[in-house]
Amino acid sequence: MDNLPAWLLSEIETVPAYEAFAGVDDLHAGLRRIADRHPGVASLRRCGSSRQGNPLWCLTISAEDPDAPEALAFGLPHPNEPIGGLTALHLAERLCADPALRERLGHTWRIVDCADPDGLRLNEGWLRGPFTRAHYAEHFYRPAGRDQVEWTFPVNHEDAYFDEPIPETQALMRLIDAHRPALIASLHNSELGGAYYWLSRAEPRLHPILQRVPEHLGIPLDRGEPEAPDLVLLDDAIYEATPLATVYERTMARNEPWIFEGGSTTWYAGRWGSFMLVSELPYWLDTRAGDTSPAGLGYAEALAANAVALTDLAELLTRTLASVESHLLAPASPFWRAARFYAAMLESTGPARLARSKEPASDRPATVAEANSLALNVHEYRLRYGGILRRALRGEAAVGNVRGQIRAALAEVEQRYAEWLAEDARVAELEPIEIGRLVAVQYAATIAAAAHLAGRMEM
Repeated sequence: MDNLPAWLLSEIETVPAYEAFAGVDDLHAGLRRIADRHPGVASLRRCGSSRQGNPLWCLTISAEDPDAPEALAFGLPHPNEPIGGLTALHLAERLCADPALRERLGHTWRIVDCADPDGLRLNEGWLRGPFTRAHYAEHFYRPAGRDQVEWTFPVNHEDAYFDEPIPETQALMRLIDAHRPALIASLHNSELGGAYYWLSRAEPRLHPILQRVPEHLGIPLDRGEPEAPDLVLLDDAIYEATPLATVYERTMARNEPWIFEGGSTTWYAGRWGSFMLVSELPYWLDTRAGDTSPAGLGYAEALAANAVALTDLAELLTRTLASVESHLLAPASPFWRAARFYAAMLESTGPARLARSKEPASDRPATVAEANSLALNVHEYRLRYGGILRRALRGEAAVGNVRGQIRAALAEVEQRYAEWLAEDARVAELEPIEIGRLVAVQYAATIAAAAHLAGRMEM
């Protein structure tokens, strides 16, 4: 009925139930236990250090064939995306325990459990639940652009130049350059909507497998508003991880400034011809994410409403930052860096979407998936980025900053945040997805990609 290979269905069944996501210490301890249990198969070594001196670990699982291609999988390229940490551990455990699976997948594996341990520690307040929107948002952290592992790879193309990769990114660069992986699984996840993927190139025979895996596990494919308007859709819920040169050319053709600083894993690994797989999954189930029926309103209307709300959020963030910037005791904290970054991002996001709403191409009916994703995107950004600002202000209060500007700003942000939480609870209609189902999708997608590249999907 699922049209999935029997071996892949069996592997999906190996994924256990999880009560919580794993923090940094749990991930490292899990990788160490796997290495200790399988000394003839796996070896663990430190592959780098974080900006604050915490270790990064890489587990190597060798193929029987010394000439086998390499595969690299890494969890937590963004530290607010912990599904991949558990996926990395389960992948490592299954590869070590099952020689037949290693033979089928046909790669030597390098597995990094956590690419950003510093950032993950700033999310650990929500990893064990309760898995409510309020608890998640209160402890949420996502780094500023220049603090992100995923987006600080070096870039040198035409007028686009960046050469300040952070230490965590440098560790991944060393692994990529030393081993030239044929497959890279960057274990991301989203927050809302459905499941979708990024691929560095079309692999038509793999696409149906990737699409059926989440549906087999009761998670809809995401057919809502994409992350950017000009993405190439390779297949249903499968996007092209667009090459650097193409992104640059499109940007210049629109006469827009180059907003990227560092580059992505996809761009960097392209030099070795790596096949990049990114599996994106939500935490909360929403069947509307895959509904392509008419929503009863225009796409331009839905886009404009999103733009107005994000512009309002940007105004609050930028005005608050301006009022407190010269009164901070800890201006270099990760929370302030992130608050500044996302305020600037939102300042351009709202006007850009409002301009798109006025384009002729937007004059059409919206689908349920599109209208729903645009509406929930407002909730997501308010709770994420307004929440980071709230954490920054609370941090100032916690270290003794009692200046009037800080107290006034915190009071306003707390009030607005309470209103946003109440609205989210009233209209979002979201239920948390069992963690095991999320890990199973990501794990199955990763091993399916490896089997596909090895030509052993149907064996």
